[in-house]
Amino acid sequence: MHGIIYKRATTHNELHQILELQQANIINSISEKEKLSEGFVTVNHSFETLNAMNNACSHIIAKQNSEVVGYVLSMVSKFKDTIEVLVPMFKEIDKYLNNEYSYLVMGQICVDKIFRKQGLFRGLYNYMRQELNSNYDVLITEVDTKNIRSLNAHKAVGFQVLKSYKSNNHDWELLIWNWK
Repeated sequence: MHGIIYKRATTHNELHQILELQQANIINSISEKEKLSEGFVTVNHSFETLNAMNNACSHIIAKQNSEVVGYVLSMVSKFKDTIEVLVPMFKEIDKYLNNEYSYLVMGQICVDKIFRKQGLFRGLYNYMRQELNSNYDVLITEVDTKNIRSLNAHKAVGFQVLKSYKSNNHDWELLIWNWK
């Protein structure tokens, strides 16, 4: 993709742009048709939480010029009780990994609508792996089973289903990508 730079988030301005992109794609702000065709994000982060997560392990962003056009959020395990909707996911992770692997949770991925189908999803994940695979054995995330586009995209990058489970009236696929 021409003019796209992948980097770690370093400024408050970049974090605010992540939140703007998140708001444009949050499950409650898009139509049912768009949820099916484009996918959606579930968690609405506060600036304080996003910044704290970034301080622990910088998020990965895709920028064109000065604009954030895609992001992958990094969440270390110390945040397992911070975001209520994610607490069940961390419980499932703890059941299956038994401290056997060092892991990072991918807290959310999003690409601006006008930049989709141009390789940014894969580019963000490849950059994340390049930046972080010396610190973590595996990357873990969960995807709502209704988010077919996201599930297929994650599997295409290399994620595999670790477990399916139900939480908060949603069906989830807990996904793992082995980096070793």
